[in-house]
Amino acid sequence: MSLQDLVIVTGMSGSGKGTVLRTFEDLGFFCIDNLPVALIPKLVEGIQTTGDDVKHAVLVIDIRAGEKLKDLERIVRRLRKSAFHLFVLYLEAEDDVLVRRFSETRRPHPLSNQKSLRESIKIERARLRSLREFADVAIDTSRYTVHEIKELVVERFRKHSRASALNIHLLSFGYKKGVPPEADLMFDARFLPNPYFVSRLRARSGRDKSVVKYLQSFPETNEFIKRVGNLLKYLVPKYIKEGKRYLTIAVGCTGGRHRSVFIVEELAKLLNNKKRTIHVQHRDINQ
Repeated sequence: MSLQDLVIVTGMSGSGKGTVLRTFEDLGFFCIDNLPVALIPKLVEGIQTTGDDVKHAVLVIDIRAGEKLKDLERIVRRLRKSAFHLFVLYLEAEDDVLVRRFSETRRPHPLSNQKSLRESIKIERARLRSLREFADVAIDTSRYTVHEIKELVVERFRKHSRASALNIHLLSFGYKKGVPPEADLMFDARFLPNPYFVSRLRARSGRDKSVVKYLQSFPETNEFIKRVGNLLKYLVPKYIKEGKRYLTIAVGCTGGRHRSVFIVEELAKLLNNKKRTIHVQHRDINQ
């Protein structure tokens, strides 16, 4: 049995890589933290030739690799030509958030030797800049809780399939909680009538039949879905042709409970076919 999926998790110290690694372990992935960069090809070769029962693997490679980190892009380019699917996930967070996380955990930054924490973060961000641009997906975890980070990984990788030409992640959110930095495309549904102001609908979500019926009663709702759907039907084949494997489409409303949830559910129906893997996440539905 040969390797099917290899995920390389990288990014800023304190951005949640440990949480992500533990989540992958829960999903049944074979996980290694801080593997020396030079050993990546040897590990892959070993899995492929010895017949070990490892189909899905995750490696965390970050600034701890030192000067050898510069070789990671070259190795990844070579491995992308292999029979298995390779995905690079980059995690980051805002400076103030990273400072707070390090202060709370009292863990030293890997580059903190005779440097201030903020200076270490600045240096690390500069060294990782090219790697961030090289990644398949970059996620800013500043506004995510530990549980939300776990949910994000589960939603993206539980049904991961190499046979899919494009993996589409549909995300609803509330502007009050901040926009999702990982979004490739973002649509604003706040112009639609808000079920929040209808007392019988306030406590329900955009999945509820009564909320669906209410929103569908307005022509602008159906027109919005139609226009966005047509735009995505035009764009998605272009992204596939360009070689894009992962596309995050976000739809926002004020609170992220009614309108954006409904729109995302409808877009999932429009975009679903056998050549794509559709993941749906409602970030703020329970807020």
